[in-house]
Amino acid sequence: MYLQAILGWVKMRRLSKLGAVGLCALVLAGVSAHAALRAIIIQHAKAAQHAPAPSGYEIEDHFPGAAYFYAADDPVPGPMPGDAAPARGTTGTIALPDLPLPVGAAALAADTSVRAALPFSMARASATDRGRALQCLTTAIYYEAASEPDAGQQAVAQVILNRVRHPAFPATVCGVVFQGSEHAGCQFSFACDGALQRGSPSPAYWLRALKVAAAALNGHVMPQVGLATHYHTYAVTPAWNRSLVMTAAIGAHFFHRWQGGWGTPAAFRQPYLGGEPVPGPHPRIDPPALVSAAVVMPALPAAKPATIQPAYAQSGTPVAAATAAADTLPGDSQILDRWKDSGKPLR
Repeated sequence: MYLQAILGWVKMRRLSKLGAVGLCALVLAGVSAHAALRAIIIQHAKAAQHAPAPSGYEIEDHFPGAAYFYAADDPVPGPMPGDAAPARGTTGTIALPDLPLPVGAAALAADTSVRAALPFSMARASATDRGRALQCLTTAIYYEAASEPDAGQQAVAQVILNRVRHPAFPATVCGVVFQGSEHAGCQFSFACDGALQRGSPSPAYWLRALKVAAAALNGHVMPQVGLATHYHTYAVTPAWNRSLVMTAAIGAHFFHRWQGGWGTPAAFRQPYLGGEPVPGPHPRIDPPALVSAAVVMPALPAAKPATIQPAYAQSGTPVAAATAAADTLPGDSQILDRWKDSGKPLR
């Protein structure tokens, strides 16, 4: 009986020791986890409050969103020519597709309402397509509206995805973003004005654009923009905005859609099937005038025979053999008698 009590007491001491060790481990684990979470929160707070020092692209006047400070009108009224780049803060123009209008579009009355676009779907896209589309859409949001609030960035993303589903534009995100970048007449100025080569993007601004792009590709809709396919900043007044219907004013931009059938929901029928090209501007194409001048050289006129005076006509004829034989050393020199022995030694 006494022995059993002693064994029980020893066992309880061991269990209490193990419990104390386990309790200490749990407390330490909780403290370390809390410290790790606190460190992460502090790090994110510092990143949000203290933007990194501007470098590269941000140092210049063409920082993200700088188009707000530039006033530029089209040099000529009407759509821009194919070799003219859009002004900063302005999307380019493009001809309407030569396709049948949506069914019943001709009978529709003038519509000034704003209808939200359908959520964008990437259900048929591969993993490669998803990655490329995210890269291209993030790039466009960053260089077009990095310094704008979230709503301004979401509106720019909506315009790009609206274009992807309209038959007037390419059927891929990268195709829309870098359309026309092979020459000066690109659709977004950053794609052909050298902005992509002016230093690395700001990490904090790029992360914001990345989140907005990912949400848009996953189906987030900016309803205020409606079916807009064009936009420009307050400081720019392009000629084409007079023929379009304004849908919204968000951030630093006005947004517009086409009038008539091409601006109705039925017009946005182009399916997204993937096939995204490699992100980045297209290879540059030299102007035709420079190419023709470098390849096609004008023919030189034929040289006229030279006129030689008669006195020099035979100047290149070889000397006759007889004349060469007669051309020998001269005879005895004519030396005066008193100088004949001048070369003899004295005796």
